[in-house]
Amino acid sequence: MKQFVVAGIGTEIGKTVTSAILTAGLKADYWKPVQSGDIATGDAYWIRHWVPSATVHPSTYALSQPLSPHSAAEIDGVTIQVQDFKIPTDQTLIIELAGGIMVPLNDRDTNLDLITHFNLPVILVSKNYLGSINHTILSYEILKQHGIPMAGIVFNGPENSSGEKFILNHTGLPLILRVNQESEINEAVIASYANKVNV
Repeated sequence: MKQFVVAGIGTEIGKTVTSAILTAGLKADYWKPVQSGDIATGDAYWIRHWVPSATVHPSTYALSQPLSPHSAAEIDGVTIQVQDFKIPTDQTLIIELAGGIMVPLNDRDTNLDLITHFNLPVILVSKNYLGSINHTILSYEILKQHGIPMAGIVFNGPENSSGEKFILNHTGLPLILRVNQESEINEAVIASYANKVNV
């Protein structure tokens, strides 16, 4: 069964939309190991809304504040421990991280440690903005330096053909999907992209 970690080059990059498309396209389960804030209507809520057929596994840590996981955990009086995370199924699974690759989970560990713990290939999500080429290449390089396999890249939002071409040429990663800027995201839009998933 295929299992992937969806990681973004930062926050508000489109990881949840990408995760929904991948979940639908691969007929996968979905899991967000850490949810910070919006527990009732957070990312898992949108996956259920956009991909009603998907099995959504509960977060290992569901934190009350919309902050970096280490800060949200501190406010809630808990300490996130990497060893607490157990992949919830052996079925096809999309795992969505909270924030970027170097987002801290506690005083020591980051999402990079969690990726290493899972030992699964990463799908990197990029979005065009001033500086995003740099952020995408840096994300790629740190994953490469740590020997983490990468399944490919998803570009989300407004198109920047020259920037995307440079990133693909530099990294050698396959393009899994391009998600355009949509006026609305709903079940039908997710389904239309699901048919284009190439992974």
